[in-house]
Amino acid sequence: MFDLHMHSLYSNDGEFSPEQLVENCNICNIKVMSITDHNTVAANFTAQKSAVKHNIKYIPGIEIDCTFENTDFHVLGYQINFQDPAFAEIENNIRTQSMTISQIRLEKIKKLGFAISETELNALSKDSYWPETWTGEMFAEVILSHPAYKNDPRLESYRPGGKRSDNPLANFYWDFFAQGKPCFAKSKFPSMQEIIDIIHATGGYAVLAHPCVNLKGKMHLLSDIAKLKLDGIEAFSSYHCKEEAATIRHFAQMNNLFITCGSDFHGKIKPAISLGQHHCSLTEKELSDQLTKLLRK
Repeated sequence: MFDLHMHSLYSNDGEFSPEQLVENCNICNIKVMSITDHNTVAANFTAQKSAVKHNIKYIPGIEIDCTFENTDFHVLGYQINFQDPAFAEIENNIRTQSMTISQIRLEKIKKLGFAISETELNALSKDSYWPETWTGEMFAEVILSHPAYKNDPRLESYRPGGKRSDNPLANFYWDFFAQGKPCFAKSKFPSMQEIIDIIHATGGYAVLAHPCVNLKGKMHLLSDIAKLKLDGIEAFSSYHCKEEAATIRHFAQMNNLFITCGSDFHGKIKPAISLGQHHCSLTEKELSDQLTKLLRK
């Protein structure tokens, strides 16, 4: 089994250490894996060493925030030289903006009537690799556990049995803090072309992550994105239904892109997603053929 999209505690929304992820992949019989943390390569050295002990093929990875046509996207970089200083610069760019972004989020959520404090948020972020960052999921964790909002009708869908209760923390983020939502705080992300160029310059392959998530209502952009010299596209994802996966797979074939599969496993913020849960319909041989470039290194 393959899983090329998962997050460790080096992501601002991940839970497990790189060693724990490797061990869990071994338990799940995942033989090819990649940790693709948000805007940092910090997990790769440890994960690579740990994977050898379990006879797992490890592909160095990262997931980078970027923009194209005023829309935010995630691009996955695989087989990168993760020691290249370009990745430290990407991390530092995000880190230097984080406190400002966090404060804007707090101001906006307070305007909606959720009077939470910096102290509550710092209690969740202080031990994180990104202590200056208050993620949307952290806001959700505070608000959903706060007794003052126990009966707030806006939160019913995130409570047990509600329509957004499968991944309540992540869904709260998508509903309140994502682009176009009331508490969105704009970051200055690099352009997608810039990120693709950096990935290529560091010996890697650039893959568009979960396109049907970021392209909702904007699928017409996909053809223009393919012209930016992408190498692949994540067709099989925990977020894609069977029909969406088929559409992306066909698009990849028409545009000479290889396809990848990834669960986007995070841990507690997305409890409905497990390692290896990407609904890939290809046989292991067919998927290996798709990933020849990644596997031969």
